[in-house]
Amino acid sequence: MPPPFPWLSLGVALIIGAIVGYYARYLLALAKKTSLELDIKTKLLEAEDKARAVLEKAEAKADELERTTTAQKTATEDRLTEKERHLQKREELLDARQIDLDSQRESLQAKVTEIKTIKERLDERKGEIEEKLEEVAGLSREEAYARVVTKMEAEYAEDLQARIGKLERFGAEQYEDRAQNLLLAAIHRVGNNMPTNVMTSHVEIPSDDLKGKVIGREGRNVRAFEHATGVDVLVDETPGYIVLSSFDPIRREIARVALEALLKDGRIQPAKIEECVDTARKEVAATVRKMGEKAAYDAGVPNLHPDLLAILGRLHFRTSYGQNVLWHSVEMAHIAAIIAEEVGADVAIARAGALLHDIGKTVSHEVAGTHVEIGIRILKKYNVSDAVILAMRAHHEEYPYETPESIIVQVADALSGARPGARRDSLENYVKRLSDLEGIATALKGVDKAFAIAAGREVRVLVNPETMTDIETHALAKTIADTIEAKLRYPGEIKVHVIRETRVISYAR
Repeated sequence: MPPPFPWLSLGVALIIGAIVGYYARYLLALAKKTSLELDIKTKLLEAEDKARAVLEKAEAKADELERTTTAQKTATEDRLTEKERHLQKREELLDARQIDLDSQRESLQAKVTEIKTIKERLDERKGEIEEKLEEVAGLSREEAYARVVTKMEAEYAEDLQARIGKLERFGAEQYEDRAQNLLLAAIHRVGNNMPTNVMTSHVEIPSDDLKGKVIGREGRNVRAFEHATGVDVLVDETPGYIVLSSFDPIRREIARVALEALLKDGRIQPAKIEECVDTARKEVAATVRKMGEKAAYDAGVPNLHPDLLAILGRLHFRTSYGQNVLWHSVEMAHIAAIIAEEVGADVAIARAGALLHDIGKTVSHEVAGTHVEIGIRILKKYNVSDAVILAMRAHHEEYPYETPESIIVQVADALSGARPGARRDSLENYVKRLSDLEGIATALKGVDKAFAIAAGREVRVLVNPETMTDIETHALAKTIADTIEAKLRYPGEIKVHVIRETRVISYAR
């Protein structure tokens, strides 16, 4: 068995090494703790320095802000004080001015009272003087005035007549040339481009044998045609033609188109008649809208409602004294535009008013009222501007002329209807109009004879020079013109020419 000494030495050595290692570790830890505490103290000192610097900077900024605020407050207080002084001065001035105004008002009131008193005294004095004059003259004021006027008229009749003639010549010389040039320019630029064809109620047939087909067995075809179209069919009225009679031009046009289609097809029977009439209605409706659009385009009136254009196109099948109403309206639009441009009126309103002036005639046979009233209702329905309605409604002088465009539309209507070849009238109406014109003139006192000349465009009246003076002839001409306007309807204007002629006869013996 070995001795225990080496093992004991080894154990002692281990214990000593552990004690030494623990102590060394303790020393190392103590050194590290001391270094960490130094770092913490150093950082605390640095943080305190930074905090002190920030605090000093903030205090400096606060002091500067306080100084700035104090300065602004002082400036604001100074401005308010200055404004208060200005307001106080202004209030003092207003008080002084009010005092002056009150004083002036009192002074004026006193003067007004004084003037009224003086006027009352003058009126009393004037009445006394007039009474004394009436007593001295033996005449009332009215009687004296009448005598003076009569004497002045007798003494200065020729002078008054000369002055009246001078004024008339001055007006004529000043305006006649301008008006004549303007109207001639309008007519020259528009020209006579009215279409010569008007709506006819005659349908030509190739042979009279087809009349039997049109009539049908026991007249069933013609009855079916009349029932479908609403027109009267006159078969034996004119050789080679079938006459379609209807007050409605649209119905007559539908019947014409349908009858021509039937004659071209050759199969004339009730079923075919209904088919052709339906087709004709569509064709005429398309034609109506197309003509309305074309008229609006030619007249230069854009942006009209499509339904209003369709109503306008119906005028293509209506005539007035032989003149196509739609193209009469287009011609009017051109004339109105030229005149409006020359005189400085609204060209667009004048064009639209002229184009739409007769739109009420499209349904005048279906609706109560004049065509002007009907037209106004139609235009209001489609939101046409009030300016256009004012321009179109006065073309027959049923309404007053409220705008320059309304006068222009009336003038354009007269020009378009009065130009030679535009319209035609029946012989009976022509003779009646001439007789009415002469009868109106001869019915007045002082008229010897009256003659209607120039196709009823002028009336020449001869008066008795012994019973009527020159001044009275002016009043007579105005009376005749007013009576014609009130009693007769006519296109354009009628010139009234009153002639007073003095003839002196002497004999040498």
